[in-house]
Amino acid sequence: MKENRLQKRKVYGKQIYKGLLVVLSTLIIVYFMPRSESVGYSYEIGLPWINKQLIAPFTFAIYKSDSVMQHERDSVRRAFQPYYHVDSKVKDTMKKRLLTNKSQEWTGHNSGLYVRHIMQLLDTVYSRGVLSMEEYDSLVKDKKYVVKVVEERAGRNEATKSLFTQRTAYEYIMNADTAKYSRLVMQHFNVSDLIVPNLKFDKEKSKAELDDMLSSISGASGMVQSGQKIIDRGEIVDEKKAAIIESLVRESNKHTTGDSLWRLKILGQVAYVLFICLVLLSYLNLFRPDYFDTVGTGILLFGTMDIFCCTAASMVAHNFYHILILPCCMLPIFVRVFLDSRTAFMFHCAMVMIISSFLREPYEFLILQLTTGMVAIQTLRELSQRSQIIRTAAIITLTYVVIHTSFVLIQNDEFRFDRSNYIYMMVNGILLLFTYPLLYLFEKAFGFVSDVTLVELSNISNPLLQRMSEIAPGTFQHSMQVANLSAEVAKKIGARSQLVRTGALYHDIGKLERPAFFTENQQNGVSPHSQLTPERSAEVIIAHVYNGASLADKNNLPVQIKNFILTHHGKGKTMYFYVTWKNEHPNEEIDPALFTYPGPNPSTKEEAILMMADAVEAASRSLTEYTEDSISNLVDKIIDAQMKEGYFSTCDITFKDIATAKDVFKEKLKIVYHTRISYPELNNKK
Repeated sequence: MKENRLQKRKVYGKQIYKGLLVVLSTLIIVYFMPRSESVGYSYEIGLPWINKQLIAPFTFAIYKSDSVMQHERDSVRRAFQPYYHVDSKVKDTMKKRLLTNKSQEWTGHNSGLYVRHIMQLLDTVYSRGVLSMEEYDSLVKDKKYVVKVVEERAGRNEATKSLFTQRTAYEYIMNADTAKYSRLVMQHFNVSDLIVPNLKFDKEKSKAELDDMLSSISGASGMVQSGQKIIDRGEIVDEKKAAIIESLVRESNKHTTGDSLWRLKILGQVAYVLFICLVLLSYLNLFRPDYFDTVGTGILLFGTMDIFCCTAASMVAHNFYHILILPCCMLPIFVRVFLDSRTAFMFHCAMVMIISSFLREPYEFLILQLTTGMVAIQTLRELSQRSQIIRTAAIITLTYVVIHTSFVLIQNDEFRFDRSNYIYMMVNGILLLFTYPLLYLFEKAFGFVSDVTLVELSNISNPLLQRMSEIAPGTFQHSMQVANLSAEVAKKIGARSQLVRTGALYHDIGKLERPAFFTENQQNGVSPHSQLTPERSAEVIIAHVYNGASLADKNNLPVQIKNFILTHHGKGKTMYFYVTWKNEHPNEEIDPALFTYPGPNPSTKEEAILMMADAVEAASRSLTEYTEDSISNLVDKIIDAQMKEGYFSTCDITFKDIATAKDVFKEKLKIVYHTRISYPELNNKK
């Protein structure tokens, strides 16, 4: 009952874990996905149009570019004539001052003549207009050659150079008809005090008039009819076409604004990403349910996909570099190295589909990434050397170049070399080289083991293996033979050969604690078990599993290798001592636990292969003669007994795989234990 509850809790926990993976992945990806409401196209003036053929979806006006509009506005501002209002009171005030200021009046016999002369000149000066020196300089600086002078609702155009300043007006009056009117006499009338500005800048009227003129500038320079071709792929983008494209973008954006459309876009993104994640979950449930047995596997798969999708979304949203720089092929490489090819391709396709959903031109990206993903998976079937990463990166980069060039040639009438795209592909290839150090981080973070690590562990110079070869040479030779047999079977049935080879080398390291108690290490036929009871002997033999697991922990061996140590006998019995005890105590009940290995039974195909190879290789040493029938019968007897005991019921090995394993064992043992031909002796007959 308690076991059933624990099993139910485990099932519920796994379901919750799966749901969290899907929901969190969906929310994370959608959060980073760009949701810009604006429409736009990527292009450069003077370069070929790299997008698909552009057809006008509706009739729209061709808007002038910002530079053209600014030029026209500047032209209007330059031609604009500012308004100045005439203050008529100034002239009257100055005339009265001339008449009333007795202290400055000339008292000679012709003083009235001079007053009338100055009066006439003041009329002329104030009729044209007097500006302050600052106002006049400002007009000259702004190149305002004509101004509008308004007096009593009537306006006239007046050349700026014909207007007076206080200085020029004074010079004009003082130098007028000097032959008749003496400058010395004129100085007595203090003319400078009679000249003040009478033109005032009319800011409100000038601004209103200028705004009216600016608003009258047309923002369009033509029309494009619905269905009209704007530009085709490969055509050079000139100023005119750029203006049409920007006009289309401007009109399109008017139809894509609003809260309702924004909400619908988010809803579509959630539905799209959620559906893809559910498809991935369904695939794992059908074909790789064991991946959910460990937390790290699900996090690796969905987490890595999330990282690449979010990175791509941020690059697109913030226009940060080109999307081709992103090394998307890292994902299938990671999954292929740690898991399997089919899962790698599934998650790569899902990632590419999600990224393409927020790209403006997704088709070429889909073609490039799907092709390079397949190439990455096929060229890196088993990673055992660092040079393989370099080779794979080079092949992927070459694939990018070939597929992109082919795509451009298919889409265009003539090939135009766009160097920037090829530079992006080269950068992508360089970034792929960082896969190797990242693999090490993934191993430590998620508890995986790569083939590179397995190759390093299988080196016989490893301290643990070196110690075994010295202390327990028989066990070492046995492990080498088991490793060769296991690896050969793994290759035939599609299992991880390097993993099972390395596991086989370490499966008996527990025998280092008491090597003399194991037959392969005994010399001269002397066995320490002769001094022990069957129970005690069984305890010593079973202890090599515990000792092996302890040594694995002390030497930081991966969990996968430790599992081989624990499962290579499964929950089997030490049959020799079990049968011995039974024979010695025929009428007594026996406790099977005293003679049973702790297990567990194999849970993977590789662990099952090792169990079969270990038993077959050990038993083959006890054959009295090595013939084809004896070897075949031995292999069938041992493996059939293991199947009958149910040792393989919890792993994914098939009957076909087991039959293949039998054939490999028989063939290899025949080669190992072949008999030499007896050479004939020469008869000494006379």
